Amino acid sequence: MQNVPFGKYFTDHMLICHYNNGTWSVPEIKPFQPLSLSPSNAAIHYGQSIFEGVKAYRHADGSCYIFRPHDNFHRFNKSAARLQMPEVPEEIFVEGMRRLIEIDQKWIPAYPDHSLYIRPFMFATDETIGVKPSESYAFMIILSPTGPYYAAPMRIYVEEHYVRAVPGGIGFVKAAGNYAAAMYATAEAKKKGFDQVLWMDAIEHKYVQECGTMNVFFIFDNEAVTPDLKEGTILAGVTRDSVMQVLKDMGLKVSERTISIDEIIEGHQSGRLKEVFGTGTAATISLIKELGYKDIRMQFDVENLKVSAEIKQRLADIREGNAPDTKNWLHKI
Repeated sequence: MQNVPFGKYFTDHMLICHYNNGTWSVPEIKPFQPLSLSPSNAAIHYGQSIFEGVKAYRHADGSCYIFRPHDNFHRFNKSAARLQMPEVPEEIFVEGMRRLIEIDQKWIPAYPDHSLYIRPFMFATDETIGVKPSESYAFMIILSPTGPYYAAPMRIYVEEHYVRAVPGGIGFVKAAGNYAAAMYATAEAKKKGFDQVLWMDAIEHKYVQECGTMNVFFIFDNEAVTPDLKEGTILAGVTRDSVMQVLKDMGLKVSERTISIDEIIEGHQSGRLKEVFGTGTAATISLIKELGYKDIRMQFDVENLKVSAEIKQRLADIREGNAPDTKNWLHKI
């Protein structure tokens, strides 16, 4: 099956594991099926819900590998801690994921730029209304085959009013509520003819945070710049980290630092700013063809971008077994 749309189809099985009385149950792998929830389910009312996004790939020899699952495991438990949810043991998260994929590995497409998207998630399951951490939880993993994520180059609106996260908040976690809170600003940007928003800081509205639901990179001559994670307002993307390592391998200087909209405008006007792109699990690299700030329009020639194209190819080669995995990113199924 080629060119499968992202997130539309799911495999035959799912993993579920319950947390009660301070203990995790033995994980079960069962047929993919609907859930039965009480209307008083605590996650629905108070938002204790987190998730991750991971991918598995099939190599030419038929072997299958998960890309950097331990990094997602550690980030998942950071999210859990911030939302007062229990830590999921590595055996349940990583080994449970491996066993589930082993059962459904026929669903991993055997085509270039195709993969199996893996969605681990956890939510509160107390059946009571009251603003407090739940005492019971469900951890689950579902799988979805996907083809190439041919997202067109994006037009991005620099958001000056709405904010994604504040220092001391939950911007660094993959909480469901973070994505819900972003939808209104995104819808407003689309009304203006843009595809997504470039989030700015919550205090001065001038320092870059994330781009939509992705991390963002700016290529200034031979320097790649991405916002740092010090304030806890930006998600520490696994793809972000992978891209930084590949950029260094390519000989570019990689800087994690504060970057202002003024520096971006100056870089574009001077010709130093060559490329802008977003990074995430779904598309790996999402090209940006325009940034709109007030009445300024910064446009980029996406047909002739060199750095982002090479990053995407290098990562694809590692994931699909066409280049050596010198960084031990692949976890065999």
